[in-house]
Amino acid sequence: MTMTIGLAGKPNAGKSTFFKAATMAEVDIANYPFTTIDANRGITYVRTTCPCIEREKRCGNCEDGIRFVPIEIIDVAGLVPDAHQGRGLGNAFLDELSQAQAIIHVIDASGATDIEGNPGDIGSHDPLEDVDFLNREITMWMKGILCRNWERLARKIKAENLKVEEAIANQLMGAGVCEEHVNIAIDQLGKREYIKWEDEDMCQLCEYIRLLSKPVIIAANKLDVAPPENVENLEKLEIIVVPTSAAAELAIRNAASTGAIDYKPGDEDFAIEGSDLSEKQIKGLEKLKNFVVSRKPHGCGVQECINRAVFDQLDLIVVYPVEDEGHWTDKKGRMLPDAYLVKKGSTAHELAYKVHTDIGDRFLYAVDGRTRMRLGDKYELKDGDVIKIVSTAK
Repeated sequence: MTMTIGLAGKPNAGKSTFFKAATMAEVDIANYPFTTIDANRGITYVRTTCPCIEREKRCGNCEDGIRFVPIEIIDVAGLVPDAHQGRGLGNAFLDELSQAQAIIHVIDASGATDIEGNPGDIGSHDPLEDVDFLNREITMWMKGILCRNWERLARKIKAENLKVEEAIANQLMGAGVCEEHVNIAIDQLGKREYIKWEDEDMCQLCEYIRLLSKPVIIAANKLDVAPPENVENLEKLEIIVVPTSAAAELAIRNAASTGAIDYKPGDEDFAIEGSDLSEKQIKGLEKLKNFVVSRKPHGCGVQECINRAVFDQLDLIVVYPVEDEGHWTDKKGRMLPDAYLVKKGSTAHELAYKVHTDIGDRFLYAVDGRTRMRLGDKYELKDGDVIKIVSTAK
């Protein structure tokens, strides 16, 4: 598992509630700034349809044909303006985010917290003001890393005839930036003569790098109490915005964990099943049920948010490598034991390397588990593919 999603946002926006709902991990949730000091790390899942529904029997690795593929999620310290200069717990926040491939920005859509996360009345703050400052903090953090030794680095690029994109990528490697990100960003900047870059150019370059290396989607949280116009204004933004109620999702998952309801993360409805529930508990569950049903097909939004970060923002698909293309099993006879998240456009040969380096090095061909057709090394994988890799590796 190499996929990591970061949860970011100001204090009291609901990040820790979102994290707990997504992972069912034990974390502190409180109505005061910086409840989270050390980053919480956990495992959450993207939801997809398992190919075994095409067969007579289930694989044993899904729930009624729903496959949950694990990814890591990090809930980092709350962000305040000028975090890149060390305000609040800014440095810790930014350092933790360096490991994330994508960021879910949890915003208090109810407008009941100010720009620094201090509680107020519902509607007292415009959540649109919270959108841009996270992006600015990440951009300025990257700029700070890059400019720290820029003069020395520029001289080294010139003296040693280095590629500027390689040198910058090395400088920003700790922030999760690769050479491809930098190369595209420089093209977008439109200025290859790095010696002539001014401060404004450096800011713009780092903004482009941020967009490529740390794509952000918005979780418009506290949907259950948010003024409708706040949510509508956020949804008009030209980025992915998912209305969410992390508190409702957490309550539902807690109920499911006790057997009171039948619910899988991302379901559009649930059945109340507990036989020893009090009248008060039943009324509470019915209220949650009505909320979920009213939000079809989105539900509480937490699972949708995770799925959209992985499938839409990062453009990934799920594929299933097997040993036996007829039975879709591994050497031990386990059906569809593994599910891999790979970039859309990845090839069968690239999948072989993900399974094992030796298999990639000694790749011969692949076989489509559905059609039994032989596939070449350049075959472009499709979402849900069941693939056998044939190689000379032992």
